[in-house]
Amino acid sequence: MVNWAVILNISKTHLLTKIKQTATAALGVTFGIGAYITLVCFMTGLNAMLDNLILNQTPHVHIYNEIKPSEKQPLTMYGNVKQSFSIVHSVKPKLSQKNIHNALPIITYLRNKKEVRGVLPQVKTQIFYIAGSIELGGNLTGINPLDEAGLFNLGDYIVEGSAEALQNTDNGILLGIGIAEKMALKIGDRVQVSPINGGVFPLKIVGFYQSGIADLDAVQSFTKIKTVQRILGRTNNYITDINVKMYDIEQAIPLSKKIEQQFKLTAVDIKTANAQFETGTKIRNLITYAVSITLLIVAGFGVYNILNMLIYEKMNDIAILKATGFSGKDVQLIFMSQAMIIGFVGGILGLLIGLGLVSIIDTIPFKTEALPTVETYPINLDPVFFVIGFSFAMISTFLAGYLPSKKARKIDPVKIIRGQ
Repeated sequence: MVNWAVILNISKTHLLTKIKQTATAALGVTFGIGAYITLVCFMTGLNAMLDNLILNQTPHVHIYNEIKPSEKQPLTMYGNVKQSFSIVHSVKPKLSQKNIHNALPIITYLRNKKEVRGVLPQVKTQIFYIAGSIELGGNLTGINPLDEAGLFNLGDYIVEGSAEALQNTDNGILLGIGIAEKMALKIGDRVQVSPINGGVFPLKIVGFYQSGIADLDAVQSFTKIKTVQRILGRTNNYITDINVKMYDIEQAIPLSKKIEQQFKLTAVDIKTANAQFETGTKIRNLITYAVSITLLIVAGFGVYNILNMLIYEKMNDIAILKATGFSGKDVQLIFMSQAMIIGFVGGILGLLIGLGLVSIIDTIPFKTEALPTVETYPINLDPVFFVIGFSFAMISTFLAGYLPSKKARKIDPVKIIRGQ
């Protein structure tokens, strides 16, 4: 039976007599784990911020009536020309409506589906912003402000004002920050908008919107759906876009295909709309984890080298232990316990150092016009990272101590003593 009290006492003596080597090995693990925690928390936090910048504003399924040329042209309807070679110049798309036919029943149908979290209608139109002698082209989107804030985090991109102010103000507008800067407008001012079919309508500015994408902020503004319908002279069932939010983002692809088949509309899922961005996120995550794992492996090799040298220096001690009745298994457990003690102490210190560093980073101001709502550098304090870091510290030191301890187990004490 293994006497753990004696084995641990011998391990402690070995570690303390070679305190410099012990400290070096423990510090290797400490800085490896600390660097891992700092890097992975910071990089995943940064990736999450970039993902949210795009994905928070992107519906899981975007439904609209796309204008496109007819698949069947009039010439193909005549059977006697099917075998002929025909040339048709300047094919034009047919006249079609921009709004979604039967939009309100479609919205009700989608809201009743259990996998759908929310369905929001929108009315989009092109307009001119007019302030004094300045005219700027842009887009005006009619929304339900409170619903947009709840499902698509609209409030995170409002730098002045609020979604509630837009909801409670008749003929109010949430103006893009780029438009406001060009026209020198402030909250409470009025800006006139003119749709492409004519007419001028004054709207009161209740807030400024900044998405972080400069080109979008220079053209995009929001108001209530009823306001846009009134500007366009349309009825309450005039809807141009439907945005769907799912409980599970993976269900977006099958739902979009079903909508296209069932309602003959264009439905774009979030993965298709952001395919390039998603690829960039995967590459960034791959680089983050590759560098992090490399740091841990390097720390493990450091422990291995130190334990290997420790065994060569303790040859006489090993011979004496075996000569006094310790088995090869006992000797192996002594050196294995040394490795595990180094891993445990180094791992705990590494977690504390990593937590301290990321806490400091989390307080560093991060000011940029592209991301007005972000005040400090993003950090992702996921407990899983700490569990992985400590587990890897223990596993790497276990493996680093196994091979040297196995060598110590096979040492013949007679040869060592005879050599002395």
